[in-house]
Parts: sequence; structure tokens; C-alpha cells
Amino acid sequence: MSVTYRILSALLQYPTADVQKAAPEMRAALIEDGLLGAEQIAALDPLLGKLATSGLIDIQEDYVELFDRGRVHSLHLFEHVHGESRDRGQAMVDLRDRYLAAGLDPVSNELPDYLPQFLEYCSILPKEEALEQLAEPGVVLVALAQRLEQRDPNYAAILIALCDLIGVDRSIDVQSAIKPADDPDDLEALDAAWEEEEVTFGAGSAPDGTGECPQAAAMVNRFAVPAGSEPARSN
Repeated sequence: MSVTYRILSALLQYPTADVQKAAPEMRAALIEDGLLGAEQIAALDPLLGKLATSGLIDIQEDYVELFDRGRVHSLHLFEHVHGESRDRGQAMVDLRDRYLAAGLDPVSNELPDYLPQFLEYCSILPKEEALEQLAEPGVVLVALAQRLEQRDPNYAAILIALCDLIGVDRSIDVQSAIKPADDPDDLEALDAAWEEEEVTFGAGSAPDGTGECPQAAAMVNRFAVPAGSEPARSN
């Protein structure tokens, strides 16, 4: 069981007073847990500092502006793979079954593909199995890391740390494999964006001119869990 995944989960959730109070202690806990390297932990310092010293309303407003005003930075993983298609619903049922099989009974109002909830799941798994599970949505983690680097480096540090943990190449071109949705500033445009055609990936949307992006496609396929499948368990 790793406290690192729990801390990263907390940092990616809507900021609360409890997270603010815990922020000064999180760095020491990350160091003690030993999952992240010194450079990765140092990269989290600006976010931890902001959470600890800024006004709660201010950081909450920043969070909503970043994560809740469009699909481009959505923390719901399957949204980037399946859009709003029926496949997403089945994939979430299968993912929830994984949680239950691991002894985690999700009680939050969030959907199973919410990244902070997925990190809670990883936190209760043995180290190697947690890394295997985390690697499945690797292409989405890379896309989020790349997009957040352009918008908010503080939060990008979390996604970069996750990408580093699974050893995925953050320079791979996933932006044409995972087409970013509009990120409008007005509510009317926002409603229109959420009614757009579902996000899809594969040969037809790949970036390299040959019709394929093998690394991205392979990771997407691993994360598209077939109905009735169960997570591999460590012996």
C-alpha cells in the first residue's frame, strides 16, 4: 500500500480546507514513502506551497477554471478514450468491478474513471501491480501532462510524476490520437462542445502519416477493458 497515490489523488481533487491543512506535511510523507524521486517531489513544491498559503476560494476558483470548463483537462479517463459513447458506460462498470475485486468500495459521487479515484485504487495494490494498472491509461496521462504543461505547470507536475512512474515516453505525439475538445469561455459554447461527436482514437486519427501511432494505440487498447474481465492479481 502506497501513501503516494493517496496524496496525488488528494492533490488532484477539488481543494478543501483539509487538503490545505495537510499540504505542509505531504512533502515529508512523499519522501518517507519513497515511490517518487527527489526531483519529482521538488516539482510538486509550487503546488503544495500554493495550497498551503493561498486563500481557499481563490484556489477553488482556479481549480474549477482548469478542470471543469471543458473536456481538454478532464480527469475522467474514459472520457478521453470513449467520449460519451455506450462503450464508456460498460468500461466504467468493468472498472468498478476491479475496485470491488480489490476490496475497494467506491462511495464518492464521482464516476469510476475519475483519476483521483483510480489512484485510490492503485494505492491499495502491491507496488508492481499498481504500476501495471497505472500504465493502462498511460496515453491519457501523457496527453493530460502535455496539456497541463501549457496551462498550469503546478498541476502538470502530478501528471508528469505519474508518467515517470510507469516509464512512458512523455514526448510521444498523442495529441492527434486523443483529439482535444473545445475549451470555451461561455456557457453556450460549453454546452455545444459537450454535445460534439465522441472522441475516438486509432488508425484514422493517428499522427505519423502512416495512419498509426503504435504506442498510443497500444495503451488505449490496454485501457479499453473487455466486458467481464478481471484485473490480474499478484501472487
